Amino acid sequence: MPTQNGVMPRDTALQAAKVVAEKKARDVVVLEVGQITYVTDYFLICTGTSDLQVQAIADHLKETFKKKGYNLLRLEGYRDARWVLMDYGDLIVHIFQPEERAFYNLERLWSNAPELEETSPF
Repeated sequence: MPTQNGVMPRDTALQAAKVVAEKKARDVVVLEVGQITYVTDYFLICTGTSDLQVQAIADHLKETFKKKGYNLLRLEGYRDARWVLMDYGDLIVHIFQPEERAFYNLERLWSNAPELEETSPF
């Protein structure tokens, strides 16, 4: 994925939030976790209400980011579509169905990570 000084620009993480919102993802949150973990710089967390919607959100992000030159490093959970994880290196996207999002509660787990404020309208 194109990065600036080895770190994904904040704008790219926010752009991903807009892309998932285009497919009506709910409760979109972007957490800046780079100061807390070495795994990634940003988590995008969102909800789809059905298997088809979760897959549509994942497909739309994958296609949109591919056109922009971002490489998807890993895709997990797509077939079951209960929790899809998309790894773009400096951005990890979690697309949940409501029950799984409530159960895993990543926002609580990463509660010390700042939320990017531009995502609040989603």
